[in-house]
Amino acid sequence: MSAAETPDAGIARRRKLFALVPLAIFLGLAFLFMLRLSAGDISLVPSALIGRPAPATVLAPLPGLERDGKPVPGLDPAAFIGAVTVVNVWASWCVPCHSEAPLLLKLATDKRIRLVGINQADQPDNARRFLGRYGNPFVAVGVDPNRRASIEWGVYGVPETFVIGRDGRIAYKLIGEITERNLETTLRPQIEKALAAPAA
Repeated sequence: MSAAETPDAGIARRRKLFALVPLAIFLGLAFLFMLRLSAGDISLVPSALIGRPAPATVLAPLPGLERDGKPVPGLDPAAFIGAVTVVNVWASWCVPCHSEAPLLLKLATDKRIRLVGINQADQPDNARRFLGRYGNPFVAVGVDPNRRASIEWGVYGVPETFVIGRDGRIAYKLIGEITERNLETTLRPQIEKALAAPAA
């Protein structure tokens, strides 16, 4: 009788198959999750931070960045109070950030809002070159070299954009790239809603 025909070999084979069941279940669930994401709009994933105060994280400015001959300040959450602020998390190495850069410049023409950037895990020279190439839409840029601030903001990945109300609370979060479509159908209406809300 060969080893393959022994009762012990049959038990071992069943144990191996049984051990593969959790892996098969996991792969099946992962496939369904990815299918669900591809069928829907990932920007609609809700954020637990909506309605909560923006993180009180102060970030240093991007070294050497100037606007109108003056240094651009870093991120100071105290400046959110009293103004509707749009916070964009970006990086020069982020491909979609290049695509949305002209739309941020377009958005920055609305003088009723403040547009602020969080530069994530970037080299200062690369970040300055990025803004030099596309133009700087930001009145302030905070540097997040180790992604700690991004974690506090609940950022899944760059780019992401937040609307902060005059009360300093997060009113809306857009996951992913700003596009012509979601700028007009989603982001601008959320900004208008925040502008219409009374200051706390």
